Amino acid sequence: MMPAAVLFDMDGTLVDTERLWWDTVAEVASGLGRTLGLEDGPDVLGRPSGHTATHLLATMPSAGAPSAEELSVRLDEAFTELVAQEMVARPGAMDLLRLLAEERIPAAIVSASPRRVVELVRDRLGRELFTLVVAVEDTSASKPAPDPYLEAARRLGAEPADCVVVEDSPVGVAAAEAAGCPVVVVPSTVPIDAAPGRTLLGSLADVTLAVLAEAREGAR
Repeated sequence: MMPAAVLFDMDGTLVDTERLWWDTVAEVASGLGRTLGLEDGPDVLGRPSGHTATHLLATMPSAGAPSAEELSVRLDEAFTELVAQEMVARPGAMDLLRLLAEERIPAAIVSASPRRVVELVRDRLGRELFTLVVAVEDTSASKPAPDPYLEAARRLGAEPADCVVVEDSPVGVAAAEAAGCPVVVVPSTVPIDAAPGRTLLGSLADVTLAVLAEAREGAR
């Protein structure tokens, strides 16, 4: 059986923006005298700007530092500008989205990015290819909490177990699994281990209707 819907993470999954987010955080942090390192990865990759801003401020001198809210806004603005300039779709993304549209399988973007960035990406990829968008403003808790994926399933009128999530990061995979969704994992910047309920692939180009059906069936 085909999934009731396919719920896509955005940054690093549909579009190559995980790198842009890292570059944004690194540049803003550098302006505050803070060097971003690999140890910051868990608090940057797949995280909303508010979380990353709080993390940066907790690991740097407080004298002269902006508030977490001000830093979050600064990060969002810089990220939006960079996405508008350099966004590209991940390999296989467009073919998969068009296939889902042809088969009338709803596709949604479920992202920790702000709505203005998500809508920008949606317009670039093709607004008509997506039934729904859930951005960071739409839930009280973001990934790795299950809330974004639960909200997407609720709005689509589907059970989470019947929706296949496509993710690239450990934070996103944790959110999908906590929501009870089967997950197709296409890692981008961080390796992800195999586990029950996960289908690991090398590219979105490897995601077929059969893969989606097997992922849904395997989780039931």
